[in-house]
Amino acid sequence: MNSVFADIFSANEKFNHEFNHQGLIGRARRGLAVVTCMDARIDPLEALGLRIGDAVILRNPGARVTDDVLRALILAVYVLGVERILVMPHTDCKMTKMTDAELHDLIATRYGVDTRDVAFGTIPDQMATLQADLTRIRTSRHLPGRLAVCGALYDVGTGRLAPIEA
Repeated sequence: MNSVFADIFSANEKFNHEFNHQGLIGRARRGLAVVTCMDARIDPLEALGLRIGDAVILRNPGARVTDDVLRALILAVYVLGVERILVMPHTDCKMTKMTDAELHDLIATRYGVDTRDVAFGTIPDQMATLQADLTRIRTSRHLPGRLAVCGALYDVGTGRLAPIEA
């Protein structure tokens, strides 16, 4: 075992001995999919009063509805029992604080890596971006019109979730 990951595998051993999720079937028990940011300060299950098996959780930088997220949502709706989707960006998101160009420069300066062929998808206007992402879900020809879609901003400083009218 790689010693860099020893803490992870040790924790998994403990988890394995206490594991009690054998009865889960892979469908979202509460019919919910959550699109949120990959920020380590966010625990979507705890923040939303959910338990393992209740929801499909999709995470990426900025909680964006990318092509890949849309693909996952289509599968979640038709295969995993999802009937409602919450898009949940958060306060103090790094994706809202820099441009793609600034990120490329930062990575090149600090690490000597040229990332200009990567589109990071930074977010100049978080609310406008959230509105566009909600519209993208609602107007997808691959998703049913009856699908409930909601946006909410998660405050990383308080844990409060503020619904966003769309």
